[in-house]
Amino acid sequence: MSGPDKPKVIGEEWSDERVRSFLDLKPWDKAVQADYFVLLRAYEAMRAEDFERFIGFFVADGRDLNAEDEHGETMLDRVSRHRRSDDYARALESAGGVKRAKAGA
Repeated sequence: MSGPDKPKVIGEEWSDERVRSFLDLKPWDKAVQADYFVLLRAYEAMRAEDFERFIGFFVADGRDLNAEDEHGETMLDRVSRHRRSDDYARALESAGGVKRAKAGA
């Protein structure tokens, strides 16, 4: 965490424990699928190499890699629209992630 009295840390190494801790996150909105919420938070917070490690823990924990958001999109659908997210998309695809949204939708 950074702030006025704490410098921002970039490129910090994340331990397996820290990466795994994202498995414990819970959505504040009951309408949001918990697995999608966890994947989104991990994607937003982690570097690609940490996200790839996280995906391994996520799948090993029996979680749904293809959970959907309220629009029927999987995390791979979302990530695939972002520039500079190829490594994240590859991690999802390698673990069995699929696209569900229709192209151009």
